Amino acid sequence: MKKIIFTALIAAAAQCASADGLKSLESFMKGAAAGRADFTQTVTAPPKDGEAARTKTSSGTFEFQRPGRFRFTYQKPFEQTIVADGKTLWLYDADLNQVTQRAQAQALGTTPAALLASAPDLQALRADFTLESAPEQDGLQWVLATPKAKDGQLKSVRVGFQGERLAALDILDSFGQRSAIRFTNVQSSASLPASTFDFKPPAGADVVKQ
Repeated sequence: MKKIIFTALIAAAAQCASADGLKSLESFMKGAAAGRADFTQTVTAPPKDGEAARTKTSSGTFEFQRPGRFRFTYQKPFEQTIVADGKTLWLYDADLNQVTQRAQAQALGTTPAALLASAPDLQALRADFTLESAPEQDGLQWVLATPKAKDGQLKSVRVGFQGERLAALDILDSFGQRSAIRFTNVQSSASLPASTFDFKPPAGADVVKQ
């Protein structure tokens, strides 16, 4: 009898713990209409022909304003800028001096950016993602987001929170590549000028429309 009660208590505690992830995501979306943070991204490609998995690390800053505006500025090891201004998604590669321009509505439906900046609320997210709380790990509460569309390149995203503070993204694509993003110096509800999300192709840059 004691064993049954103990097992029931453990199961109930696990359910309460796993519920924190969705609660944290909902609180984040309600309470952080805009914000900024520093980030470090580690991309791990699946191993090939018995070789060890290869990793690449980059870092930069992230700013967002819901709904639909964000800026990723990669500073190391290569300069790259990704900007969504509400209508257009811009990607600028400084080394190539090339800008890729895409209609934002077509580009962001089921992407990690939709989880952080594009969708206005949890209900809107559920139109494109199946959301469920995941077990606590590394001191963070996690939400597993799985795209409902099965023909995209994104397989799943885990979003990690420390309380209501955004802390991490773990992204798995359909090719088996993993991207782990860790956020630091997070400033929720930061006041950002509108010009933060303006983008004009640099003079002489090659602009490719997709």
